[in-house]
Amino acid sequence: MIVSDNRYTGVYRCRGKELFIGKKTLVMGILNCTPDSFSDGGRYADVESCFKQAEYLISSGCDVIDIGGEATNPKVQPITAEEEISRIIPVINVIRAKYDIPLSIDTYKAKTAKAALEAGCDIVNDITGLLGDPDMAKVAASYNSGVIVMFNSRIFGAAENKPGQDILSRAEEELTKSIKAAEQAGIPADSIMTDPGIGFGTDREQDGILTEGLLRLGFDGKYPVLYAASRKRYVKALSGKDEVSEKELDQITAGLSVTAAAAGAAMVRVHDAACSRLALNAFDSVFYG
Repeated sequence: MIVSDNRYTGVYRCRGKELFIGKKTLVMGILNCTPDSFSDGGRYADVESCFKQAEYLISSGCDVIDIGGEATNPKVQPITAEEEISRIIPVINVIRAKYDIPLSIDTYKAKTAKAALEAGCDIVNDITGLLGDPDMAKVAASYNSGVIVMFNSRIFGAAENKPGQDILSRAEEELTKSIKAAEQAGIPADSIMTDPGIGFGTDREQDGILTEGLLRLGFDGKYPVLYAASRKRYVKALSGKDEVSEKELDQITAGLSVTAAAAGAAMVRVHDAACSRLALNAFDSVFYG
């Protein structure tokens, strides 16, 4: 065991479930129930294919499945909460009927979050950090849900046109606001996780700075950190190639998962869970012993 920094160790609680952090790096598998996701849009657009993918993610060693019903690509037209709910609830129902794995709902709408929690989700993963929909923190608190609060530079001032600014300080400031919103709603500290928001209004240099600063964005061990860069522009940039296959993106993502784990991430959010899980097994065996 060579853990020597002040990363979070302990239990993350979500609706009676517990994620033990500090024994291994956790893996969150992505399940996009959308026709227009940037990486796999339409691949899991029906309940049967979503369920099969969920089973694959579980067999690959996922600790959490993150279910999304709306693409977050800024080029995609937003959808209503009603349409989002119609995509995700049947999927949550079939997974929950067979498996007790923690489920996360990837949404910034309180109405969608409420429906997902009612159907059996355990975590609200909000790309607006609970600062978008004024009812989100209250909904999460009412279900004793875990929350993941993300720094979103798209919302809090585009960063790509302001080279040289201190992106870590901005992220820390906005995450502090999100944590305060959670606490004011009654969400306990051990149900809060942070996310640096890789690729959300940031440039590639800033993505690297945020990656290096994960311990700071976990507030020096107070909160666990989720790292979510899978198949994003940052991963493609790290390849050094103009054209990168999906397989190559997942291989680079696995390497970046290890990098993030070394930098302080408690959990990584990935498309190819098997690839990252194998890489992290090697890392964890040395790092955590």
